[in-house]
Amino acid sequence: MTATELEFDPTTAVLDTVVDAGDGFLGTIPAGGTFRIVDLYGNQAVDTLFYDAADVDNRYSAFDTVREQGAVYLTTGSRLLSVQLDVLATITDDTCGRHDTLGGACAQESNVVRYGEHTRHQHACRETFLRYGAAAGIDARRLGHNINFFMNVPVTADGGLTFADGVSAPGKHVQVRAERDLLVLISNCPQVNNPCNGWDPTPVRLLGWWSS
Repeated sequence: MTATELEFDPTTAVLDTVVDAGDGFLGTIPAGGTFRIVDLYGNQAVDTLFYDAADVDNRYSAFDTVREQGAVYLTTGSRLLSVQLDVLATITDDTCGRHDTLGGACAQESNVVRYGEHTRHQHACRETFLRYGAAAGIDARRLGHNINFFMNVPVTADGGLTFADGVSAPGKHVQVRAERDLLVLISNCPQVNNPCNGWDPTPVRLLGWWSS
C-alpha cells in the first residue's frame, strides 16, 4: 500500500455506511476531516449539498464555485465555495475524472415537465433532501444547486445541458477535505428516466476519516 492508501484505509474509517438507491444521508464532517463517496456499481449519480455546520444559510454555491475557478466541471483540486465565498471543502482525490454541478437535482415537478405526467409520483432527490435535511433545519428555501457526483452532464455548443451515460465505473470514488465543520446532505438519486444512473439506481458507500 502507498502512504495515502494506508492513511485512508477503509478499515480505519470512523464513518462507513452504505446508502441505498433512492435513500439519503445527513452527517457532520469536522474541519480537517476527509469524506469519500464510492460508486459501488458504477454510473450512479450522488446528489450532494454542503453547508457550514454553524450556519446552514451559508451553503454550497454552484454559481460561485464555477465562476471563481473558471471551470464547469469539478475534480481534484476544485474548491467548493459557499454563497459567502468561503471554501467549504476541497476535492483531494478523484478517480472518476469529473463531476457535474449544473444539472441540479431531480424533482417530481421537473420529472413531469421532462418525462410526462406518468412520472408525477415517482420519488425524486428534492424530496430526499427535504426529508433528511429537516433534522438540521434545512428547508426548501435552503436548497440550492447541488453537486451531482459521478454524473455526466455535457454542455452543448449553444450552452444547453444533456444527460448522458456516466463516466464512472464500479469502485470509482471522490474524496473531499472539510475546510470547516460541515453538514453533508446526500440524495442517492432514484432517477430512472434518463441515463444518469445507467437506468438502474444502485447503492453507494460513504467513508470518513477524522479524530473522534
